[in-house]
Amino acid sequence: MTPNLKAFDPHQSADEPIVITGIGMLASVGNDRESVWSAVQEGRTGIRKVTPESGVPEWINIAAFVDMPADRPKRLKVITMAHRAAEEAIADASIDFGNVDPDRFACAVSGHMGDWRLLRQQTGFEPADEPGDTPIWNQFFPNSACWEIATRFGLNGPRICHSTACASGLIDIMCAARAIRDGRADIALAGSSEAIDPLCAAGFKKMRVLADSDDPMRSCQPFDVNRKGFVMGEGAAMFVIERLSHALERNATIYAEICRGRMLADAHHMTGLDVESESLTRLINETLRTSRLRATDLDYVNAHGTGTQQNDLMETHGIRNSLGSHADNICVSSLKSMLGHLVNASGSVELALTTLALRDGFVPPTLNLHDPDPACDLNYLPMVGRQDRIKTAMKLSLAFGGHLVAVALKRWDDVATGFAYPEEETRRAA
Repeated sequence: MTPNLKAFDPHQSADEPIVITGIGMLASVGNDRESVWSAVQEGRTGIRKVTPESGVPEWINIAAFVDMPADRPKRLKVITMAHRAAEEAIADASIDFGNVDPDRFACAVSGHMGDWRLLRQQTGFEPADEPGDTPIWNQFFPNSACWEIATRFGLNGPRICHSTACASGLIDIMCAARAIRDGRADIALAGSSEAIDPLCAAGFKKMRVLADSDDPMRSCQPFDVNRKGFVMGEGAAMFVIERLSHALERNATIYAEICRGRMLADAHHMTGLDVESESLTRLINETLRTSRLRATDLDYVNAHGTGTQQNDLMETHGIRNSLGSHADNICVSSLKSMLGHLVNASGSVELALTTLALRDGFVPPTLNLHDPDPACDLNYLPMVGRQDRIKTAMKLSLAFGGHLVAVALKRWDDVATGFAYPEEETRRAA
């Protein structure tokens, strides 16, 4: 069927809003968008003891892993989770593939750690436990999830895949938005997926960045004086994003506007961070400037919040240095305290939850924050979230390799186009 949407006008303003119209998500606390969000609002943790059935190496001890159906091959976990999140996002956005142009439908799915189980089995390092019915390159190529998703849904627009450690998911969403702003696409499916692999986990353990507590409520403790590192997690999040006119023509429901994002480098150390935070300060300031926002417009920052000594100090300093006295008025939280560290998928999952926080006017808590570090002196909402009408938020991702990323979001309150929240429409009518 020939798509009936209007073709993109190259003379159209580059400032046309890019909006989020669909979200799909799963993590250790839930198998869909709303169940994950409900768990986060309630402060429920997905961190638990590793079991033989989890498919996660037991020497990790605790992790925030996703339970998969028994009939799913474990080595396809990354791609299976990506598929599930993509299907939910497309359904949520009410995409009718007969009425969108597949040649202008981008796919931006970040690189992932892969699953090296079959390679270990074929080289004799591990006994075979499943038939080798999946091509080996489909398991460990970091772009395999991107290829699978684009092929599954017939998306022929720009195909984007970055491998930039913990910043990957957020960078691919930013690049999808850029492809739309540049006129190379009208709409995009963007996000990331990640599963725990023993080789990567062993690397983190060797670096001594993994928390070593047996107690899930005392494991990942962002901004706590006793923090000792992060807990590995699994999950996926996918977004449907599109230019506003495209969304309006489809009569799509809009979650939020992606204002702007910025990427900068912390040219300090491969894995260490500059706790004085000059680069992060500049990143936040640049993101606000290009988003045409003032520091006082910002209501909430979803932190990277790994629970390592350096990360939490760097983020605290960067937020305070950039926002000045307004830093005392905003809420900051780390969702890794509940979901674990999803590495390449952390940015997209946490951005999805930030979007839902805007939608529902609820700021999620930082779990496990029992004894706040005096050097981390922002409002991190220890243990319990709160209802709060937040309109503008920022998501931060800070990755090994010095990749620093920030994206600003604005809650969609537009009565004129029919996308108003009830209390906003009542207020404006009065």
